[in-house]
Amino acid sequence: MKFDELMQARRSVRKYQPKAVEPEKLQALIEAVRMAPSASNSQPWKLILVDDPAIRQQVARATFDKILSFNQFAMEAPVIAVLAVEKHSLLTQVAGWLKDRPFYLIDIGIAAEQFCLQATELGLGTCMLGYFDEDEIKKILKIPRAIRVALVITVGYEAENQPIHAKVRKAADGMSSRNRY
Repeated sequence: MKFDELMQARRSVRKYQPKAVEPEKLQALIEAVRMAPSASNSQPWKLILVDDPAIRQQVARATFDKILSFNQFAMEAPVIAVLAVEKHSLLTQVAGWLKDRPFYLIDIGIAAEQFCLQATELGLGTCMLGYFDEDEIKKILKIPRAIRVALVITVGYEAENQPIHAKVRKAADGMSSRNRY
């Protein structure tokens, strides 16, 4: 698939088939994150793939609550990926502090997008979730207290016959410029 086709095909999937994701595809997703670039090559992430049904259900339940229930579709996903922030290099920490720029979050974003693009190429759907109970996920997955959970991504085969919503994007001239703001 050409890159422009891949970008067009990648979208947030919120309905999944009850079909397991093959181990070789999970390994390709791991490799996509492993190869992601990062500030000073610090690779400040730990990718946790959750496919054990009991654990996956617990993690899925931690992505919504009674008031904000928009992530309930996570219960259907056969795999949930959790990206945790590992310690980044001292150089990156100092540079981030001096420039007031959280490089580790930029790095996590790059790794997450590589994960999602790789999934799309493999015929899998994904949805990045920013709303979740971090403390509960850390407890379920035995993540050390000092480690932050940055992002949760649902993964699986998209349910058939899902309507494709038109991607409403800003016009190029509304989101870009040349030589000045």
